[in-house]
Amino acid sequence: MIPRRREVETLTGLLRRHVVVGILGARQVGKSTLARMIAAGRRGTVTFFDLENDEDLARL
Repeated sequence: MIPRRREVETLTGLLRRHVVVGILGARQVGKSTLARMIAAGRRGTVTFFDLENDEDLARL
């Protein structure tokens, strides 16, 4: 796995200030992996939405 310290620090800081944070980018660059890495270290409920999944899109 590629270390992504800068991205993790940025997202962690954003999550301290905001309840919802979106991770956008090109396909297959590690967005979901990054989100799961950060979620693993957080307490409470974490919800993932995949905007290419019709069910997740409808939930939003």
